[in-house]
Amino acid sequence: MATATRRALFAARAAVLLTTLVALLSLATGIANIATQQVSGPLATFVPETVRQTAGFTGTLTGFLMLLGAWGLRRGYRAAWYSTTVLFPVTAAQGLVQASVFSLPLVALSLLSLPTLFLNRKRFDRPVALSTAQQAAIFALAGTLVYGTAGAYALRDQFAGVANPTDALYYTIVTASTVGYGDVTAQSAQARLFSISVVVLGTASFAIALGSVLGPAIEARLSHALGTMSDKQYDLLEDHVLVLGYGELTEPLMEALADTEFVVVTDDEDRVSRLRSQNINVVAGDPSDEDPLRDAGVDRARAVIAATENDADDAFAILTARELNPEVRIVAAATARENVEKLRRAGADTVLSPTVIGGQLLVRSALSGSDVEGVATRLLESDGDGRD
Repeated sequence: MATATRRALFAARAAVLLTTLVALLSLATGIANIATQQVSGPLATFVPETVRQTAGFTGTLTGFLMLLGAWGLRRGYRAAWYSTTVLFPVTAAQGLVQASVFSLPLVALSLLSLPTLFLNRKRFDRPVALSTAQQAAIFALAGTLVYGTAGAYALRDQFAGVANPTDALYYTIVTASTVGYGDVTAQSAQARLFSISVVVLGTASFAIALGSVLGPAIEARLSHALGTMSDKQYDLLEDHVLVLGYGELTEPLMEALADTEFVVVTDDEDRVSRLRSQNINVVAGDPSDEDPLRDAGVDRARAVIAATENDADDAFAILTARELNPEVRIVAAATARENVEKLRRAGADTVLSPTVIGGQLLVRSALSGSDVEGVATRLLESDGDGRD
């Protein structure tokens, strides 16, 4: 096992844990400071009561955003790293503005957690892949908010209770969500027609958003229950191959493993649905987590293959697989040549670099005129069981 890899894994988990703690503190202090009258700190005498209470509300909202960021960091998203990096100074500033004894731990923990996040930047490099439905939901929600806010402000003379952009935004959210408190009312036929359009657009955009969020989750649950294999069948798997993650090499790997029992472990929900529709055994989960690998029977596997396009993800997946089954043979494909030794230190028995191998074959063919293509074809057509 690689000590450096273990330290990187623990450091990344520490960053996630600290983010979660800051999120919970932001929620708690925000709620506590909304109603508290006890103020302290260097800015206590300079912060107006209205500003302090507003900071309490926004601190609560920031706490929810931080929880979302912690979830994203847990899954290795780079976007979550960027958003959390921005939110740490925000939570510290909100703690200062709240000027309460409850907010002092929030300020300290936010500032102390920021270096840990910076030091683990390379760990969080996974891009966010939004489906078409999710992109449509984001645009629909944003478009409805812009349309309703701009329209209500432009027609503010025809509404009772709309005097500024904040009132217009409040009206849009209340109307689009069909809450309708009744404190903002239309005073003309044109304003009523506009309100109807906001209600229609709002309900439609919220429906699209809920469908894009809940649909994949429900589909994943149904796929888990009605998938190609049940939990009992997974328990019976033995002497099979685990393919960790899904990358550019996964499709060729599955073709090569057509006559071998194998299971793909990936947390890409779209890939999970597509693979199950093709009757391919797949376990939904992060390949670097222990539970998905246990579900896939790593302790009874013949071999483990880690061949995504991300060497860092491969390293953490290899480390987890090696811990769960010290005897299993692990093979990895390195995207970058300099990562070959790192993957070996993480626990891989064999590490190949398809890019380097392909380049050497091309050069050999060009310089020597040897039949490299024929050799490669014979290797691909050779009938082997994959054992040493």
